[in-house]
Amino acid sequence: MNSFTRFSIAAATLLASPLAAHAAGAPRWTVDAAKSSLGFTGTQTGTKFHGTFKTFTADIAFSPDDLADSHIDVTVDLASASTGDSQRDTALPGKDWFDVSKSPQAVFTSNRITKTGANTYQAIGTLQLRGVTKPLTLPFTVTIAGDTAHATASANLLRTAFGVGQGPWQSGQWVALNVDVTIDLTATKMK
Repeated sequence: MNSFTRFSIAAATLLASPLAAHAAGAPRWTVDAAKSSLGFTGTQTGTKFHGTFKTFTADIAFSPDDLADSHIDVTVDLASASTGDSQRDTALPGKDWFDVSKSPQAVFTSNRITKTGANTYQAIGTLQLRGVTKPLTLPFTVTIAGDTAHATASANLLRTAFGVGQGPWQSGQWVALNVDVTIDLTATKMK
């Protein structure tokens, strides 16, 4: 039940795996899966729960000095969601939640990246989930030391905006409508 989407998607959404890039100017990055995570937090009957997506990939080109050529695409395998609760984990891939038989992946695609402060940026793009595409801005922080980058990001998603949680799960009575997505990535610059 309700393991809807605490989808970290992203989210966000947000980013991660084999980082590769689109641009000649911005270097490409490969995500270290063992040191990276894509998580989500939801609330079910008043109690918070945490989950992760065990499988995701990222195509990333990034340089603080060449944001015009920087790009982030993240693809999340929704069937890989795990919350440590067998009932919730069985429900998540189903028709009421992620409906992975029809839409097995969530995809974040950046259109542009802008600097917002010291080591802080935002990836402005779209998130596609359950066949619905919506704009998403993903704030993130990145620190680069030599050929290693560490990035963190978070976003809050309204699950019903993507149709996650059908039937009795459309209201927030049992499962809260808002889901927090957290991203923690370590990547190596490709030679």
